[in-house]
Amino acid sequence: MEVKIGDRIRIYHLKGEDGAYEGAEGIVEHIDSIGQLHGTWGGLAVIPEEDDFQII
Repeated sequence: MEVKIGDRIRIYHLKGEDGAYEGAEGIVEHIDSIGQLHGTWGGLAVIPEEDDFQII
């Protein structure tokens, strides 16, 4: 799955987190140099290889 800036995603699970972001949705605003996604869903980055999310 290739994610790009402007895509809307829904987070199902962030590895190592307690579920606070489960169900959160947001728009990808930045993809950093190591491929982590940053956006409007909150303060944590989504790591495509580790976290469970989908483009909606």
